[in-house]
Amino acid sequence: MQRKTAAIHAAISLLAGSLFPISAMAAPTETIATNDATAATRDANADVLKRLPFANRQDFEDAQRGWVGSLDSGEIRNADGRVVWNLDAYAFLRDDASPASVNPSLWRQAQLNLKHGLFKVTDRIYQVRGFDLSNMTIVEGDSGLIVIDPLLTAETARAAIDVYYKYRPKKPIIAVIYSHSHVDHFGGVKGVVSQDDVKAGKVKIYAPEGFMEEAISENIFAGNAMSRRAQYMYGALLPKGPQGQVDAGLGKTVSLGTITLIPPTDLIGKTGETRTIDGVRIEFQMAPGSEAPAEMLMYFPQWRALCAAEDATHNLHNLYTIRGAQVRDANQWWRALDETIDRYGNRTDVIFAQHHWPKWGQQNITGFLSRQRDAYKFIHDQTLRLANQGYTMTEVGERVKLPPSLASQWDLRDYYGTVNHNAKAVYQRYLGWYSGDPADLHPLPPEESAQRYVQYMGGADKILAQASKSYAQGDYRWVAQVVKHVVYADPSNQAARKLEADALEQLGYQTEAASWRSAYLVGAYELRNGVPKLQGTQTASPDMIGAMTDTMFLDFLAVRLNGERAAGHDLKFNWVQPDTGKRYALSVENGVFLYKPERQFDDAGATLTMSRSALIGSLLGQTTLPAELSAGRAKVDGDPAVLKSWMGMLDKFDPQFNIVTP
Repeated sequence: MQRKTAAIHAAISLLAGSLFPISAMAAPTETIATNDATAATRDANADVLKRLPFANRQDFEDAQRGWVGSLDSGEIRNADGRVVWNLDAYAFLRDDASPASVNPSLWRQAQLNLKHGLFKVTDRIYQVRGFDLSNMTIVEGDSGLIVIDPLLTAETARAAIDVYYKYRPKKPIIAVIYSHSHVDHFGGVKGVVSQDDVKAGKVKIYAPEGFMEEAISENIFAGNAMSRRAQYMYGALLPKGPQGQVDAGLGKTVSLGTITLIPPTDLIGKTGETRTIDGVRIEFQMAPGSEAPAEMLMYFPQWRALCAAEDATHNLHNLYTIRGAQVRDANQWWRALDETIDRYGNRTDVIFAQHHWPKWGQQNITGFLSRQRDAYKFIHDQTLRLANQGYTMTEVGERVKLPPSLASQWDLRDYYGTVNHNAKAVYQRYLGWYSGDPADLHPLPPEESAQRYVQYMGGADKILAQASKSYAQGDYRWVAQVVKHVVYADPSNQAARKLEADALEQLGYQTEAASWRSAYLVGAYELRNGVPKLQGTQTASPDMIGAMTDTMFLDFLAVRLNGERAAGHDLKFNWVQPDTGKRYALSVENGVFLYKPERQFDDAGATLTMSRSALIGSLLGQTTLPAELSAGRAKVDGDPAVLKSWMGMLDKFDPQFNIVTP
């Protein structure tokens, strides 16, 4: 029995590492080998300087306007002394001239995102910027503070409120507002308020309707894949420097602290709803399905101030994020911004968002919002125009270009989203992955097709010889595309890996998009050095797991079931939660994990009686199933081998799976 329960616990414990792999850090095992910018890259970046209005310095004035002060150090550490945020590493950005290895437009955005500290937006509205990927907005009520979006992690949120208190009166926080359901806008909440104060009614938390469902569900089913791909998108393992990570477009990067969550106490559901919080009147505009599934903008009539949440920022945003997520609705997004203009355009003197810096002046604001609206509508409409003419997704991405009146605007440059991959996102939303050409309907998988490409093209040596000539001509996109086949056909071919890495690196140096730059440079790193190992223990967020519904939890277990291993096995077992009285009938049949709430099998092979909190504690390593059994807090009736068999069918996801190699 002891061996069986230990095996069950070992299988259960696998869940924690793959639910929310948010605290793990990839650590390079050796110095990244980098090349200088080639002549082709230098020329490409020099051309950017000629094409864009670098003489326009208004953004630098706006980004510095209202600066009050900052912390003495650019480092923020956790309780154990580990650095979770480090702006000092970006000191190289103080050089005015962009190096040849960075697109000058991205260099400009990186310099703007380096400005940090406490800023006065208008009377009684302040922002802490540059302490995380997102901003924290602090509104001064009559007797307390209202915090909008407490950053990504508790450590940076605590530092942000500390810098506010360094320069402003230390009033208590009486309300928190989550503008939307992305984690960089709520994950630091326990750095500014406590769960006890919320339970006691001392602090209220406001959020858009559907917030909890969206905040949790987005990260569950494909969480492991999204987390691995996020390493590419944000470049967390890259050194900070002109040949490494310089920015994330939307902010500097993501912090590496503790993600927390306190559920909202009050939900906002309709546009036009108002709340008066500590003497501050707030009018809400709902924008679900725009930048996030649950999102809302906020208007402060006392100060003619508009918080745009994340629907209008100083870059082209993502309709599709390259870390992977469901495609966002460009049609809904432009309509939300159009409504914003109609409702607030003629009564707003300052607009601020939860990323970047504000804009002042009614004419500037309406122009800004109109451009943002028009960009998303243009991409949406022109993508479908071309799709209806028969162009494929890849062709649409190449053909859709913003008109000069929009493309020349700094706040619509490709720093985070790009016109190319946003157009592909619109195509995908309406038409899916299939091009319509039957040759694309059932292609060979990458490894098999790569081997045949190499054979048809005369072998790896001939391909590399030709690709080297293309590299010398600066044709890096083609080099990466063709040499990928050689790498997939034979991952041990070091010459192929090096050439593809060299090509990806130059693409990274040239691209304006921070997300693309990081992806190219991480790909180059892994081709040269292999996939980095995880440093330390990968831990899940207790708050995020605790906020999962039973349905989400069981659905995730179903995703982890290995259908091949489960095929041919029929299992029935029950789960009883003694503290809540909830009961579930669980089964495996036809390679599928099923569950029925408020049901029990009469012929179950086993019944596990264990509270949800104890099970979560087991997942997080806070307790063990054997310990719960010994303490009488868990019980197994029937045959424990049934549970062991089921646990043996669950996959443990590799958080560091290969991407640039098979």
